[in-house]
Amino acid sequence: MIFSWLHVAIILFLGAGVLFAGVPLLASLLLAPKCKDEELLLPYECGLRPYGTSWVRFGINYYFYALLFLAFDVDVLYLYPVAVYYPFSEGFLPLIEIFLFVFILGLAVIYFFKKGVFSWPRRIKV
Repeated sequence: MIFSWLHVAIILFLGAGVLFAGVPLLASLLLAPKCKDEELLLPYECGLRPYGTSWVRFGINYYFYALLFLAFDVDVLYLYPVAVYYPFSEGFLPLIEIFLFVFILGLAVIYFFKKGVFSWPRRIKV
């Protein structure tokens, strides 16, 4: 194998990357104040001591809303590149594609609404 200047540059940048990541970590370990207060080791730092069990059961409704939020949030990620590219495009095809995409999202919202996903029942019957 021939050792060239490209290899030297790669090794230097790798070393610089390790230094840029390692020096702040090492400095924080050495320079951070060492406080062994019992209050700092609590799981919640809201000013109140936690009481009771940590195994609280949440309703499955919260997870439905979280999944819906993630689904529509990811759809917005698909719209952003199209919106950035839109001023450089020619014709109405990107506009029609955006309207079609938003129309399908609207149909999904209507479907979820009619299915009762947006209502907040006391218990979900499986």
